[in-house]
Amino acid sequence: MTNLAPSPSSISRAYHEELGPGQRAALLSWLTFSVTFAGLRALTYSIRAGKGPFGNISVGGEHLHHYMWGIALLSGVGAVAVRGEERQRRHPAVAVSYGSGLALIVDEFALLLDLRDVYWARQGRISIDVGVGGIALAGSYFAALPILRRLQRERKEKTAAPETSAPQAASEPGTVSR
Repeated sequence: MTNLAPSPSSISRAYHEELGPGQRAALLSWLTFSVTFAGLRALTYSIRAGKGPFGNISVGGEHLHHYMWGIALLSGVGAVAVRGEERQRRHPAVAVSYGSGLALIVDEFALLLDLRDVYWARQGRISIDVGVGGIALAGSYFAALPILRRLQRERKEKTAAPETSAPQAASEPGTVSR
């Protein structure tokens, strides 16, 4: 039986040849957002259930919500965007930091909306809805990317091709042109 799974080198080659720098950054951000969001849901569930080695992080008796870490990550990404050179802005670590920082914030979106700790209440459901909605929209974009590329290519071909219209034949005196 032949292994049909692509090799890591073929995945890397396709990743670099088929996607431009902006598309690679967007894909990395989306994948990181999705994995971080799912991991956060599992982690917070295990903390609430009292399972696993992890617990809440508190300083001086105050719980540090994970949206704070997300804000810190996005602040760093913003600093790189404002002051960094092009090669720094396009670095994969920036895309990964953006995706995970955004997931940390979105996972507690309801808390930020209500300014109350509604994470486990019914109102906290909005965080899950926003996170899953974001994952779905980004996934839809990447699924449609081949179609979007083709439409863009066709548009470029149309604008590059000179408009060809039949030249008007010079009519001879006394003839009627139809």
